[in-house]
Amino acid sequence: MASFAGFANIPKVPELRKRLVFTLVMLAVYRVGVFVTIPGVDRNVMHQVVSKQGGGLLGMFNLFSGGALSNLSIFALGIMPYVSASIILQLLTMVFKPLDELRKEGEQGTRKINQYTRYGTVVLSFVQAFGMALTVEGASNGDLASSAVGSVVTHPGWPFRLMTVLTLTTGTAFVMWVGEQITERGIGNGISLLIFAGIVTDIPAGVFRYFDTHKGDIRPLNLAAVTAVIMLTVATIVFFETAQRRIPIFYARRTVGRRVYGGQTAHLPLRVNTAGTIPPIFAMSLLGFPATLASFHIPGMSELQGAFNRGDWLFNVFYVLLIVFFCYFYTAVTFQAVDVADNLKKQQAFIPTIRQGKQTADYIDKVLTRITLGGALYVAAVCVVPTIISEWFKVPFRFGGTSLMIVVGVALDSVRQIEAHLITRNYEGLSGGGGRATKVRGRRDVG
Repeated sequence: MASFAGFANIPKVPELRKRLVFTLVMLAVYRVGVFVTIPGVDRNVMHQVVSKQGGGLLGMFNLFSGGALSNLSIFALGIMPYVSASIILQLLTMVFKPLDELRKEGEQGTRKINQYTRYGTVVLSFVQAFGMALTVEGASNGDLASSAVGSVVTHPGWPFRLMTVLTLTTGTAFVMWVGEQITERGIGNGISLLIFAGIVTDIPAGVFRYFDTHKGDIRPLNLAAVTAVIMLTVATIVFFETAQRRIPIFYARRTVGRRVYGGQTAHLPLRVNTAGTIPPIFAMSLLGFPATLASFHIPGMSELQGAFNRGDWLFNVFYVLLIVFFCYFYTAVTFQAVDVADNLKKQQAFIPTIRQGKQTADYIDKVLTRITLGGALYVAAVCVVPTIISEWFKVPFRFGGTSLMIVVGVALDSVRQIEAHLITRNYEGLSGGGGRATKVRGRRDVG
């Protein structure tokens, strides 16, 4: 009941109300664009092509795009080019010194890096759009699917390719702009909310497909088992996403005039899964590169794409390895233990039995490395195990562990954003809790 009371406080905050309305309007605009088909294609044929490969990477990207790929809409590329550009920029930040120095310049440097990310998104969109144009033309010739389904492209050739490249690149740039607007003027997490919206909209269709496929042969035990796996996965995600390792912090006493400051205790919260939902998204984006390169008929890429069929053991192995890598990589990029130690030293705060400065940074880094291992294994298990079980029970909709983690993770982040707005306006928040413990934040929250 306390949570419902917290939700009742939302309309009482004018700024929060405006942000929620703006977010819903932007999501509605995005969903309308999903059904606007690019010129010169037959979406009905493309629906059949995607349904034939629904269990592969093509089906997963269609799920992340909210059905835009099966509709061959102007948003068919979705937000994946932006994700890929972000990966490239963050990798370059680790090895290219000017970018690393730019990152340390604070807000101004972050804006410059974001600008480079936008440029990279446009370039990648151009390349992927051209690859998609060649791919759908291949579908017309029977390369991607059986020729019995008909022709996806009505008039193939260079006019169609140029129009497709222009349309899809513009659509991706618009989706990127919508996500940034939600982040700045909405409730935050714009890019994640777009992926969230795309996944959630597939749930009703997936349920109907399941009952339609098993018409007259509904197996209650299988349905109950799948439901139990989903509920257990959601509970696991909520537990780990809210789990923290709290390092005790003490503030030294100091006298200023007649007043004594400090002498208080607090804690430094380190999340078990600091990287959030980014690792599985990054991993899926990288696993999709062979498909893009195969469309350009690069030698060996077609075989590599075939080896990465979703559900295959090789795909799952590489998927787990990439998730573990990106958990550590993204945590190292976003959480700087040296900066946290310097901030604690400036505030005359210290960790008991640990010297200030380098030893504090080493201790924080050691703790974070240990808990990140647990977080990485949790993310890998959540993303792979439910998908294997759903394949075993022949569930026709692709609402696996990766989708569940993204949906639940984004929902939790959105609730935190809303709760932060309520607390700043002297409301109790969605949890209905009263007092709050003092926290020392290790990094800035990027809205």
